[in-house]
Amino acid sequence: MNISISKDIEPLSEFRKKSAEFVKRLKKEKQPIVLTQHGKSAAVLMDVTEFERISKKMEMLEDLLEAKQQVEQGKTFTMQEAKDRVEKHLSKWK
Repeated sequence: MNISISKDIEPLSEFRKKSAEFVKRLKKEKQPIVLTQHGKSAAVLMDVTEFERISKKMEMLEDLLEAKQQVEQGKTFTMQEAKDRVEKHLSKWK
């Protein structure tokens, strides 16, 4: 996702005038739009499906980082220990 300065940065005043067009553009192009106010970035508009995709990706990356840190700290289980823990947890649902 690369933001094009000439195409993807718009003043807030334009968004106010043409909000429906902006939404159509977001749905079609899946490219975020940076809104500016007084010449400075103020907000980012993004298609909902793209937002959900990025949010899921971030969640997965955070989980991987946490797992990496746990491995580095020695907070790991053998395969048998993991199996026993899963079976113990599942037995609560029987």
